Amino acid sequence: MAPAYTHGHAESVLRSHRTRTAANSAAYLLGELRPGQALLDIGSGPGTITADLARLVAPGRVTALETSDEIVALTRTGITGAGVENVDYLVGDVHALDLPDDSFDVVHAHQVLQHLPDPVQALREMVRVCRPGGVVAVRDADYEAFTWYPTSPWLDRWLALYRDLARRNDGEPDAGRRLLSWALAAGADPARVTATASVWCYADDESRTAWGLGWADRIVHSAVASQSLAAGLATPTVLNEIANAWRTWAATPDGWFTLLHGELLIRV
Repeated sequence: MAPAYTHGHAESVLRSHRTRTAANSAAYLLGELRPGQALLDIGSGPGTITADLARLVAPGRVTALETSDEIVALTRTGITGAGVENVDYLVGDVHALDLPDDSFDVVHAHQVLQHLPDPVQALREMVRVCRPGGVVAVRDADYEAFTWYPTSPWLDRWLALYRDLARRNDGEPDAGRRLLSWALAAGADPARVTATASVWCYADDESRTAWGLGWADRIVHSAVASQSLAAGLATPTVLNEIANAWRTWAATPDGWFTLLHGELLIRV
């Protein structure tokens, strides 16, 4: 059974995920990519990063892995719409990949490990299917390190709620700071691991509006909302107050929000 995905795939979530590209979400990996490589993209979602990676390794092929036929269909729709053809599709569990050893030159996962009950085992599997001389690349957010202005008690409540919910789903929302620890626990050679960090920053009108109104929608119309209510972590009134706080923040001319990410390259 696939781990619970805290965000789900509501339109409010997909709007945000479709803004992700290789440039803004996998810049730390781009220097490792070459035409002709075989690449496994774990957690391909709507496929925007996947499509970019496929263009960069063409004529090599990308295998897009998701947890269900339904989400694979979502990836396929995005890839087809992007006009990319060198992608194969697979349903599977990253904890136990149904793939041979040494299958790929690059194994990539963006915002995946934070949702898994056993990220160390997932990294072992990612290394197993990566060829000697290849690279495993992971990037995950670190929610506790998120920073914003102006301050808002309801946005504080949002962050606490999300972190509680993610942990109820056996995930680790503060994954970014733990990536190096998880890699070493998975048996990676410290001398062959490169750990970095990067941020997304929402401080211009366009990005502030998209991020703030996106979360105003997500907190009341997504799996985050339904799971929070079902778990008794919030009431509809609380979720609506959080949504209002996001709208207020989005409309603030000096509003500023940064998301810290941990990044890791493991050379196999």
